[in-house]
Amino acid sequence: MVITLLSDFGDVYPASMKGVILRIHPDAKLVDISHSIPRHDIRAGAFILMTSARYFPSGTVHIAIVDPGVGTKRRAIAIMARSSEGDIHYFIGPDNGLLIPAAKRFGEFEVYEITNGALFLKKVSSTFHGRDIFAPVGAHISKGLDIAEVGSRIFDFVGLDFGKGKKNNNSIEGEIIFIDPFGNIVTNISLGTFDFKNGDILDIQGIEIPFLNSYGSCNEGDALCLIGSHGFLEIAINHGNAAAFLNKKQGDGIILKIKSNE
Repeated sequence: MVITLLSDFGDVYPASMKGVILRIHPDAKLVDISHSIPRHDIRAGAFILMTSARYFPSGTVHIAIVDPGVGTKRRAIAIMARSSEGDIHYFIGPDNGLLIPAAKRFGEFEVYEITNGALFLKKVSSTFHGRDIFAPVGAHISKGLDIAEVGSRIFDFVGLDFGKGKKNNNSIEGEIIFIDPFGNIVTNISLGTFDFKNGDILDIQGIEIPFLNSYGSCNEGDALCLIGSHGFLEIAINHGNAAAFLNKKQGDGIILKIKSNE
């Protein structure tokens, strides 16, 4: 069974989590989604988990930790999500919104508070629930434990919603939900919401930028807009950094004025 790991831990701490998992489930296949989430950046972690989880096989357990509230009264949760095709995925982590966009993207989901201490390591650190709670619970679920055994179902979990871009006359208003390592700006404007055509011109902060199919469809150093592999509108610069060029950061609003290519 596949278990994925996502965190803002960097290189050192994930190893002990993997050790805990393998002692409980030696045959587990461990896959690192990323341990380079910006520190404490719940929204960035939620975006990466949301866009990655659906490509794993049914039955995968996703353990995700971006947890600035570790050791406080924030809850630990486990989620079972089911797609319309019947695929089931599990998400284990803190109750801070991190897991919710990924679970929603599958369809129906159930959330359980993790309270069954028999599943934890004997000594639980107040600063490393990833190792002492989330890793062992994920390993047990991967081995076949019924998710209801972790604790009671809850309905007042912490949500997180990236929202949707909306049209306002001849412009589109959205939000920057992620900036990738290349400096590409990912917005919450999706292909399913707006019908962009190759060659359309979008005015962003007074700069006219073409909508194209791929990064290499323009000259090096030129700006472009495109639908990224995740299904959201990106603003990019071929071999450059769009976020630096437009002086934008995650969470900023963005307004695009549409000019037809005709």
